[in-house]
Amino acid sequence: MVLLLLLALAGIPLLGIVWIAVFGSLTTVDGLFMSLILLAMSGILGMTALFELRQRMSPSSGAKGVSSGGRVASAGGAVRSGRVQDVTFFESNVGQPNKSVVTLSRDGSPETLVLEGDLRNALPVGRSVQIRWRKEGASNVLVDVSYS
Repeated sequence: MVLLLLLALAGIPLLGIVWIAVFGSLTTVDGLFMSLILLAMSGILGMTALFELRQRMSPSSGAKGVSSGGRVASAGGAVRSGRVQDVTFFESNVGQPNKSVVTLSRDGSPETLVLEGDLRNALPVGRSVQIRWRKEGASNVLVDVSYS
């Protein structure tokens, strides 16, 4: 249903380009820029339809959890679990990776982890999670999150 709607919406700007060409204003500056704008709109909707189709055809569309760039977790990654108490995001200087300070509570004792990137949406406060990360250079990079 969504795929058909996206394809129909992608075709409407193309009809506008045909209308501009039929009435002879395609060679004017206005006609040229309007055609480019309509082509961009059609391309965006067409690419969205293509990605939707690709997602439906993919066998791994039901995967859960958060992964880092599609990379598979290594067996040597560190694992911590607990309830998320706080996630504080720190924006770094140019050229330095941003950091998130995550506070996990397990059996009443808080534990603090420093991970690379903005994890405020991946780790909601109050949820019980199991976090897997790996050491990459001088930073800890999140690999997987499991919610319980």
